[in-house]
Parts: sequence; structure tokens; C-alpha cells
Amino acid sequence: MRVLVTGAAGFIGSFTAHRLLERGDEVVGFDNLNDYYDPSLKQARLDRINSREDADRFEFIKGELADREAIESLFANQQIDRVVHLAAQAGVRHSLKFPHVYIDSNVTGFLHVLEGCRYHDVEHLVYASTSSVYGSDTSMPFSEHKGADHPMTLYAATKRANEHMAHGYSNLFGLPTTGLRFFTVYGPWGRPDMALFLFTKAILAGEPINVFNHGKHQRDFTYVEDIVQGIVGALDNPAKPDPDFDTDNPDPAISNVPWRVYNIGNSKPVELMHYIKLLEDYLGKKAEMNMLPLQPGDIPTTWADTSDLERDVGYKSTTSVEDGVKAFVDWYLDYYRD
Repeated sequence: MRVLVTGAAGFIGSFTAHRLLERGDEVVGFDNLNDYYDPSLKQARLDRINSREDADRFEFIKGELADREAIESLFANQQIDRVVHLAAQAGVRHSLKFPHVYIDSNVTGFLHVLEGCRYHDVEHLVYASTSSVYGSDTSMPFSEHKGADHPMTLYAATKRANEHMAHGYSNLFGLPTTGLRFFTVYGPWGRPDMALFLFTKAILAGEPINVFNHGKHQRDFTYVEDIVQGIVGALDNPAKPDPDFDTDNPDPAISNVPWRVYNIGNSKPVELMHYIKLLEDYLGKKAEMNMLPLQPGDIPTTWADTSDLERDVGYKSTTSVEDGVKAFVDWYLDYYRD
């Protein structure tokens, strides 16, 4: 297949590009290489892709999701079969200061991708949603078959909007769409704004780390390679109308049009303090901690029910948090060794 991966210079996007190339697909990568975090890390991820022996099947295009003409040109010129849409403005904290960026990228940009798929016969659109859509829900584990209508941040609201927008296009134009609700993805080449990266940098520098909710957070930490396995599995199984969909009692996870949403996580919540302890062990240094209250918009616990994705595409998260954190630390120490 010829697959468009938006956000190809990003954390998950770059790993997805590698996996698709490994199995013989052609990959068109799209990214704006913005400075939300260090652009040199994004470029290094691209360089890693371009260093592959099969890099002749990878083409990179720089551009903005919110640039309608750029996205129209992208789809018109690239003969895309399927799309993995991972590009977005991420980060809960950032949305408190720069809300318009989230609408431009996550809503307007997503509309442009939908339109590209609509007019260019794309076979399947897989896109990133988030566990944050569950918002104030405290019923665990989070299930796609329950509602997700109380997001607590603008970021989460934009992702929930993506799910609804995709359903509209699946209904009106028969476009198969699959949304994946990611649960706290971590691993080598990760984002510098995420806790694992921030904690590691601070501990090595002998600086205190901010531990919110007084360390009582639990997160369904999911290793990036496991996530990518689920992304590719979903890509290979285009959404179909569910014959059991009951319009009198609609299930929020399925539809009578080719649309699905899935949780994709580890299904094993880990206490934040255990996560920090692993870092201390692997770095050989104790962390100095600032114990702080819950931040606005934060969810105390996340826990994914992934049984639907396991059943439908064979997804299974197999990497323990102990192995995953070790892999990150090894990468970090090597990448920043100078």
C-alpha cells in the first residue's frame, strides 16, 4: 500500500513509518516540524527513517494541516491508499495558553484530512484520539461502550470532535474511519514534554521533579512499539458497519456506518511512584520530589479496556513498564551522551 502518515516526524508517527516500511509499504510522511518541542529531535527521527536501506520508499513533505491548499495538493499528487493521521497539537497544559492552535490543527486540520480522503478514494482513515475523552468518568476500566461526553480540557474536546466528524464522513460518504484512543504512550524517541522525559532530565541534572496529585496518579502506560502494532493492525482492518447496531439503543463504540473507535493501551494501570522508582533504579540516582496537588484538567487514573481491539485486530500489549522504562533510559543516555 501507499500510506500517508501525518506527524511522521513525531514520536508515534516515526515508529509507525518504520513499521510500514519494514513490511514493504510505501510511506508518505507529512509534518510541519514546529517548535512545540525541540525540532532537532524531530529531524533526528526523520534522519533515522532516511538512513534505512528501504528509505527509497519513504517520501517526506513538510506542511501545515491547517493549510487547506497544501493538504489538497498532498492528496491530489500522492495517490494515497490509506491514511494514518497522527499529526495534532498535543499537550493539556499548552491548550490553556494557546487554545486557537488546537482548533487550527486538531479540528480544521482534521477536516482537511477528511476532505482529502473523501475526494481521493482513500480506503481507510485511522486517526489518533485520546484517553482524555473520558474526562470526568471514574468508572474503570474505561470502555468504548460507555459515554465520553464530559471532556475536561480543550485538547480532549478537539479529539472527541474528531470522532464525531469522522462519523459524519463515514455516514455521508462511506469513508471507513477508525479512531484509536491512546493511553499514555512512552518509550525511546519520546516527547520531551511527557513525564518520563521531564523526570529523567531533571533527575540527571540533580533538579527536583514536580509530582502532581501528591504521587497518587495511576496511568495505563503503553509502550510505543505495542501502540504501533495496534495502529497497523487497525489500518489493515477497515471499519465496517456493525449489523448489531440498534438505533433505538445506540452503542457509542459501533455504528451502522463504517466507523469504529477503540481503546489502545496496556490495560495495566501503574502507580506514578512505581514509575519514578524504576527511573531512579535505572539512572542510579534518587529523585528530589515536589509533591503538588492535582493540576486543572488532569485525570487521576486511566485504565484501558482493550478487549474490542484484541478481538477485532489481534492487538496485545506485551511490554512491561519495567522493560519499557529501561529501553527509554538506555536510549536517552545514548542520545544525550554528549
